[in-house]
Amino acid sequence: MIIIMEPSASKENIKRVVDVLTEHEFRVIVNQGEIHTVIDAFGDKTSITPGRISALQGVKEVKIIREPFRLASRDRKQEDTVIEFENGVKIGGANKPVMMVGPCSVESDYEGLRQVAFAAKEMGCEFLRGGAFKPRTSPYDFQGFEEKALKYLKQASEETGLLTVTEVMDSADLELICDYVDVVQIGARNMQNFKLLKAVGKCSKPVILKRGLSSTIREFLLAAEHIMYNGNENVILCERGIRSFDSTFTRNVMDIASIPVIKKYSHLPIIADPSHGTGQRYLIEPMTKAGLIVGADGVMIEVHHDPENALSDGKQSLPIPMFKDMMTRVNSMMEHLHYEKNCLSANVD
Repeated sequence: MIIIMEPSASKENIKRVVDVLTEHEFRVIVNQGEIHTVIDAFGDKTSITPGRISALQGVKEVKIIREPFRLASRDRKQEDTVIEFENGVKIGGANKPVMMVGPCSVESDYEGLRQVAFAAKEMGCEFLRGGAFKPRTSPYDFQGFEEKALKYLKQASEETGLLTVTEVMDSADLELICDYVDVVQIGARNMQNFKLLKAVGKCSKPVILKRGLSSTIREFLLAAEHIMYNGNENVILCERGIRSFDSTFTRNVMDIASIPVIKKYSHLPIIADPSHGTGQRYLIEPMTKAGLIVGADGVMIEVHHDPENALSDGKQSLPIPMFKDMMTRVNSMMEHLHYEKNCLSANVD
């Protein structure tokens, strides 16, 4: 539940509300605003009635959150969450969508990663992504270069100024990964790995959470809730396609509708991943545009210096020349969309 205090509520009034909730084993978060103090309470609502809380001195209103994803819900927070990095890059809200590009796996050829990083920088991208620890369907497939790959990402970041993203598969690797990268990613296969969600919830890095292979939107948001409940509210959702009955033409079904749905019910930023969403190189550009048009806060795209010889996901990776051509068109579209959005906001204001 959400308890909104009167502007005139004293510190003693607020403490009394917190004490009553704590006595009934609620987890309590106090948000001090310029006018109102808002108290978020998470626990068993059957243990105490909203009427009991509203009767306490200084309480203006008690609101019951109906969605099970409480921290991620717009019922709790109407304004969009904006995640800001030290270099000024922002994800979410009215900010220009970000681009996260790079190879599926960081390979032994650093020069190849460097080429991709400089191409990304040239085309105005903000993030370099690459796998160091790779979850693979087959145990015989390439599993990643681990710390060596992390060092390569760090080196490329230092040369270009790009922020970095990589996936964590095991909480035992989390501390090591956080030493090297700016954003930690939870992959689709681990969306409901609750111990891992709890671990990244306790780390200080922003987290990209990818939608599970067959998960509903509600399950997706509840996975984010696990991270937020454990203390990390800097969660970026990622729509990367879901399994369906037709895998002849696409790897997955890119659920574009999930982006505006999540925008309606959650304040968290969401990005699109058309590489995994389709598994087809020729579909990356149209699905990138589609994701941006429906409101995605960014796009994650696989780019490789030599896709034909990539150790993983070469079929859905863009070669650098194709990536540059695509980004020229996408950047033009993003500038137009950003202009339209700003004009709309100005007219509303």
